[in-house]
Amino acid sequence: MRSSKLFLLALGAAASTMAVARTAPKAAPVDYAAAVAASDRPADAIKLDESRKPAEVLRFMGLKRGDRALDLFTGSGYYAEIMARAVGPTGSVTAWEPSNFVSDKSKGEWTALHGRVPNTAILISSATSVSLPADAFDFAMIHLNYHDTYWESAKYGFPRMDPEAFLRSVYQSIKPGGVIAVVDHAASAGGDTRAVVDKLHRIDPATAKADFERAGFVFEAQSDMLRNPADDHSKLVFDPSIRGNTDRFVYRFRKPKH
Repeated sequence: MRSSKLFLLALGAAASTMAVARTAPKAAPVDYAAAVAASDRPADAIKLDESRKPAEVLRFMGLKRGDRALDLFTGSGYYAEIMARAVGPTGSVTAWEPSNFVSDKSKGEWTALHGRVPNTAILISSATSVSLPADAFDFAMIHLNYHDTYWESAKYGFPRMDPEAFLRSVYQSIKPGGVIAVVDHAASAGGDTRAVVDKLHRIDPATAKADFERAGFVFEAQSDMLRNPADDHSKLVFDPSIRGNTDRFVYRFRKPKH
């Protein structure tokens, strides 16, 4: 499998945003609510807003107008689209997706997304060979997917990742002083991380925190806005009784300036 390939929408119009650091001023405040309220967002995405609270999450994380942002494990582009609207035309969003999760359908969805928000681009590579530009991003988001760096599946063709290698690539791609936002399904403390992820698609918040700190990020703040004490941590996150309302931790880390 090729180690990395760039699938840039609209014939590569956004390619320059991958390689050249923007120096535009970041004076205007961000209207997070307006970014979420855009009327042309897909209906399926809008249905998720109540449980995900994207405006509140991005406000807490500190996404700024004009930021160059990175959306890791972008999926349908839910956060990529909201962030692209929030950072405005002087900013940009690069989304990364593992190649085995990409289909003709998802490419079509991304073409439509790029049509709605042209300041977006998508980078596709093998999950085991993530290659990101150095010192390129002011802000990064990994939403409900960090646990997947501990997951592997023959059924879905998902390879065994190395979380440390993944975070090394992410760390070098973020500018000094930049933020990485992490939201994930909480698991109970203890147990083998890969076994827990395989069974439940959850991760112990302490494990995630330790991983990011070991990579060099500084833990800055957490929020309880998505915590749900009624969630049974022994249930798979896709269990109909809890899907969409799992107990989630919300962490903000920063890359040191020096």
